[in-house]
Amino acid sequence: MATLEQLRPLFEQALGDAGSAVVRASAADLGAATPCAGWDLRALVGHMVGQNEGFAAAVRDGDAPATAYAAPALSVDEVAEHWDGSARRLRSAFRDAVPGARVRLAELDREVSVETALGMQVVDCAVHAWDVATALGADYRPPDAIVGVVLESARVIAGRPGGTPGVFAAPRPATGSDQWSDALALLGR
Repeated sequence: MATLEQLRPLFEQALGDAGSAVVRASAADLGAATPCAGWDLRALVGHMVGQNEGFAAAVRDGDAPATAYAAPALSVDEVAEHWDGSARRLRSAFRDAVPGARVRLAELDREVSVETALGMQVVDCAVHAWDVATALGADYRPPDAIVGVVLESARVIAGRPGGTPGVFAAPRPATGSDQWSDALALLGR
């Protein structure tokens, strides 16, 4: 398992990339379709903000209620403000995290190490940066180090019976021709 020190720069990059995508989304049609079935851009960005807030609270306090992860209602002029505040709190929580600390994730009803929680955020930020970019008609590919983390996690997620319903879509077959494409396919994209 990667250490906090190994994961932090990858997380910072993935969170920054997601933030750049969200800023572009704030100037777009928030009703635009995304690769996430049933979610328009407003719902996706709201989910991303809610995840930031929930994980920040859980990492900071060791636990947070499911309501901490709730997606806020977003208007176009509030997107950047909500994102910036949630990203700042998430970044701060992981910067202050103690190696080996335990974090209860209410949405998944499980307790994980802070390192696992940080790895989950690397995956979530990178994949959702791709989701937002795709919804906006743009390309996004994270650096190879992030691709490696996402692919490793995607293999574990896809290997679970039924994948992780409600977290990612059902896995699609990986082709083995490109690690990023394989990671996305294994996460149902």
